[in-house]
Amino acid sequence: MTEETQAKWEGKATVELRGPTADQVWPCLEDFCNLQKWLPRVDTCYRVEGELGQPGLVRCCNFSKVPSEGSHEDEENKVIWAKEKLIMINPSERCLSYEILENNAGFKSYVATMKVSPINDGDGDGQHGCTIEWSFIADPIEGWPLEDFNSYINSSLQFMGKKMERDVLSR
Repeated sequence: MTEETQAKWEGKATVELRGPTADQVWPCLEDFCNLQKWLPRVDTCYRVEGELGQPGLVRCCNFSKVPSEGSHEDEENKVIWAKEKLIMINPSERCLSYEILENNAGFKSYVATMKVSPINDGDGDGQHGCTIEWSFIADPIEGWPLEDFNSYINSSLQFMGKKMERDVLSR
């Protein structure tokens, strides 16, 4: 009897922000328990345990389910949730990694890294914007093709980046 194993999914999305610097954007990501400020369909995000800004911090995120064609009313009202653990944070490198611990969205294994980097435009001052990179490695998600998941990550990051850019520049 042979056991079929599917390869891990890996992906990466990047957004470029032309106004704010990496140092201005990093506090938005570093604030691990306020994801609802930046991502569409995140209704709540709150600390479950651990110390803010430290590895081991666990957050719970609740998501709105987007009704799909042919879905039943009870499916539309179902709350999608995930408990996520901060496994690494490095403020000097402006990056963090987290993993999904528990969820009802179909994830078996998911680890993501988010990094904010200055745009290197040749003059070295880093004052001409930044990029945010969101990379992940995950087990395949049942009923969700990798292309669709990559598209979701990319569109979420584009939305997040524009929202952070507006927030930082309006301060």
